[in-house]
Amino acid sequence: MMDNPPIGGTTGLCHERSAIVEQAAIWLADQSQPPRPIIPALRERFNLSALEATEAAAMSERFRMLRKAFS
Repeated sequence: MMDNPPIGGTTGLCHERSAIVEQAAIWLADQSQPPRPIIPALRERFNLSALEATEAAAMSERFRMLRKAFS
């Protein structure tokens, strides 16, 4: 796991890590039976920090709501 991810640009965000969080969120949103517990599963599968896994879990819920609303 990356302790100090590279930070770039003026936003202070690491775009590489943000993309991994988004990938994890998409993967989780696609699961008909999400793994339990979710956070440890995301951390292990995508090599995320606890904060990143939490962000991915929240993002996946937004993805699911949007899919329902627009499908």
